Amino acid sequence: MKYFTLALGLLLFLVGSAVCSDSTEVKTADKKTEVADTEKKSDDKEKKVEIITTESGLKYIDHVVGEGDLAVVGAKIDVHYTGWLRTEKGEKGDKFDSSRDRGTPLSFALGTGRVIKGWDEGIAGMKVGGRRELIIPPDLGYGARGAGNVIPPGATLIFDVELVKVTK
Repeated sequence: MKYFTLALGLLLFLVGSAVCSDSTEVKTADKKTEVADTEKKSDDKEKKVEIITTESGLKYIDHVVGEGDLAVVGAKIDVHYTGWLRTEKGEKGDKFDSSRDRGTPLSFALGTGRVIKGWDEGIAGMKVGGRRELIIPPDLGYGARGAGNVIPPGATLIFDVELVKVTK
């Protein structure tokens, strides 16, 4: 009877161990799935783009937030940029200008009206090293008049702007 009780106890121990180890593996597998789901969600967040719309209707997307000096009204700044006409689908259309193509950044005093309103508003607050996409409605761009044969009247513009330098 002692041997029977001992054998039964040993059998229950082995079965219990097997069941516990199986459920542990299931829990581990669940945790791996949770981690994978979390990583996927993190990847999705990284791919999401935050479009900020200001009260004036300007929209911008920070692709790179700089770490250098801040662009403030009155400061002399240097920027590299590329400009496109926005299509009806909201995409980049024809490129009409680019300082990058010329290899020389544009220099101007920020907030003094030397450039279109969308630039003065959209570049203010950037830091050197930052890259921002500006989506500029017509009233903050060239409006109903357009600009020569390059920018038609009422055009919405898209600019990719990189802040290169700030001189206070």
